[in-house]
Amino acid sequence: MSVELSSRTRKLDGSAVLVTGGTGSFGSTMVKHLLSKGASEVRVLSRDEAKQDAMRHETQDARVRFYLGDTRDPATIDPAMSGVDFVFHAAALKQVPSSEFFPLEAVKTNVLGSSNVVTSAVNHEVKALVCLSTDKAVYPINAMGMSKALMEKTAMSHARLADSSKTAISVTRYGNVMFSRGSVIPLFIQQIKSKKPLTITDPAMTRFLMTLEESVELVEYALQHGQGGELFVKKAPATDIGTLARAIAELFQLPKDYPVQAIGFRHGEKLFESLLSSEESATAKDIGRFYCVPLDDRALDYSLYFEKGNKEPLERQSAYTSHSTQQLSLEEVKDLLLSQPYVRGELGF
Repeated sequence: MSVELSSRTRKLDGSAVLVTGGTGSFGSTMVKHLLSKGASEVRVLSRDEAKQDAMRHETQDARVRFYLGDTRDPATIDPAMSGVDFVFHAAALKQVPSSEFFPLEAVKTNVLGSSNVVTSAVNHEVKALVCLSTDKAVYPINAMGMSKALMEKTAMSHARLADSSKTAISVTRYGNVMFSRGSVIPLFIQQIKSKKPLTITDPAMTRFLMTLEESVELVEYALQHGQGGELFVKKAPATDIGTLARAIAELFQLPKDYPVQAIGFRHGEKLFESLLSSEESATAKDIGRFYCVPLDDRALDYSLYFEKGNKEPLERQSAYTSHSTQQLSLEEVKDLLLSQPYVRGELGF
C-alpha cells in the first residue's frame, strides 16, 4: 500500500534556480523545464564553455545565466549560489570506464565537489537542494558507483547537521536515462547508420529504462516533498540488452541476419543494477510512483551501535533491481522507443 508525503510550498514560478552540470543531458532538459515553469532566473554552472555557448544560442532566453566554474573549486560555486532559491546538483563524472582508469578524478568531482556544493547551499540558506545519484551507487563494484555512494553519504551527513527549515537536502537515485550522453541506444542507432555490427555486452544483462522527462519528474518531486535527508527513487521498468537490440533492429527494419557482436562485460559492469538495497527496501515508503527512504537521524552515539542496537527487527525485503522489476516485452520496448522524439527523428517520422 502506498502512502502520501506532505509537501512544502516550493514554487518554481518566480524562483531563482541553480543547475550544476547544467549543460549535460539531464541539466539541459532541466533548464528547459524550469523556464517552462516560469522560473525568474536559471543559473547554469559548468566547466565547458563550448557547451555553454551552444546552450546560450539554443535557448535565447535572458533568464538563463551562465557561470563558468568547477564544483571542485568552492570559489566558483559561491557566486552562482548567492541569492538562489533552489539547487539541482547534477554535475558529475558519469562514465564508468573512465572512472575505472582515473578513480581519484571521480572522487574529486563526485565526492569532494558535491560536498562543496552542499556546503555552499547551506551557507547561503538555499531553501532546497536535490542531489542526483545513480543505481550504480547500490552495491557498487566500480569507481563511479563508489564515488556516487560516497556522494549520497556526504549529502546525508550534511542533512543531519543542517537546519532543514532553512535548507532541505535530499537525494534522488535513478537508473539508465535513455538517450543521455554515452548511453547505449544512440550508440546502436549510430552503428546502424554506419552499417556496423550492433555491439552488445551480454544479452541477459538488464537495465532500468527512464526517459529524461521522467528523471526531471523525480527531482521535482524530491524538491516539493523533501523534508531533509530523504532518498527518492522512481519506480521504473527494465529490459535486457538482447531485447533492446532486437527492438531497435526491428524499428529500423534491419535484415534478420544483420550482424550482432557480443563484446562481453566492460570495465566495472554488472549483470543487473539495483535502485534500492535490501536494507533500504526494508525502511522505504511506497509513495505511488516513487519510493522514499527516510533519513536515519540517530545521533553519533557508539552505544547505539555496539551495545543497544535497534530493538525493532528489520523486516527482510528483497533489493529492488533491474532483474526484479517489471520486464518490458519486445513490443513494449518498441513502443517506448517510438514515444521518444530522438528515435522518431532518426526514423524520419
